[in-house]
Amino acid sequence: MSVHRHLVSVSRSRASGFAHLFRRLVVPLSCSALLLLGACASSGSGGSSHSPTATTMPTPTVPSAAKATITYTGHKGPVIAAVWSPDGKQIASCGNDGTVQVWNPTTGQKLWGADVAAYVFALAWSPDGRRIAAAGSGGTDSIHVLDAATGHELTAFGDQSGLIEGLAWSPDGKLVASGSQDNTVKVWNPQTGAAVLTYSGHSEAVARVAWSPDGTRIASASHDGTVQVWDVTTGKTLLTYKGNAAPVWSVAWSPDGTRIASGTGSAGIDGPVISNNAVKVWDAATGQTVLTLADTMGQSYALAWSPDGMRIAAGDGQLVRVWGAASGKPMVQYTGHSEDVFAVAWSPDGTRIASTSVDGTVQVWRPQA
Repeated sequence: MSVHRHLVSVSRSRASGFAHLFRRLVVPLSCSALLLLGACASSGSGGSSHSPTATTMPTPTVPSAAKATITYTGHKGPVIAAVWSPDGKQIASCGNDGTVQVWNPTTGQKLWGADVAAYVFALAWSPDGRRIAAAGSGGTDSIHVLDAATGHELTAFGDQSGLIEGLAWSPDGKLVASGSQDNTVKVWNPQTGAAVLTYSGHSEAVARVAWSPDGTRIASASHDGTVQVWDVTTGKTLLTYKGNAAPVWSVAWSPDGTRIASGTGSAGIDGPVISNNAVKVWDAATGQTVLTLADTMGQSYALAWSPDGMRIAAGDGQLVRVWGAASGKPMVQYTGHSEDVFAVAWSPDGTRIASTSVDGTVQVWRPQA
């Protein structure tokens, strides 16, 4: 089925030129939010990256394929995010239906569900395993903190004017960072609900935020085509990475904090942008590109570093590919989804991956050959 027959036009006022919604959408929101509500489903070959220091890998022949162990279908509509509990025994997922659902990744049994907002785009499980932060629509009290055991809302806070696309707990669990379509990142004290820092370095919507493993820096990915690394205490910009040649949707630190991976994806006025998409791996201190996993990838809205730091899983349109983080060698690909992948998450022990899609499912699979 052609995606273009089901897209509806929205404002073209943003410089990025995003102008379409997926057929399942029911409200016209600001343009850079549209892909969170539903993605263009096709991907293809495109131009090469413009990063002069990148080590570009050719389009690979993937040596093996993975199969799902569980397919979770509890959501109604696109599933935008999924996170594992710190002990690996549960998964929380969210999406267009406005719910957060927690379920067993071995049996697929739903443990609880909570209605949070009209849409929920961002999700983060606290390091102590006791709380889940969820957000979508911007405005007052737009970040909801739920009891991870029951789904009961513990508190709500927030005042960003745009949709919230990214959430992340600090490694010590004392702070929450949120990235918004109002172009800001805010760092919150979840106990008081107070914003302790506002970062305004981006010129367009912030799609994802990620804390460094030592908790001193945040990397924020934006539709302005940059990833910016900044000091959590002062808000000072430490590094601006411009190696991605398209809007940046995903960002993740290596477990040792020395490298960052980022990926691109967008939809243009005439459909999917299929040129200049790539997942880049770069030095977190210097910003030098050390590896380009593929310069012909489709939309890469999601990526995640394995807990051992040896592999990177990334969405590639409807596929998920797993690469060697040092070599860029393709290791496995997963083909279980029928529409664009919006999130990938490794289990804490590194043996399974959960991936979410516009197709309405969360699928759990093993990345081993």
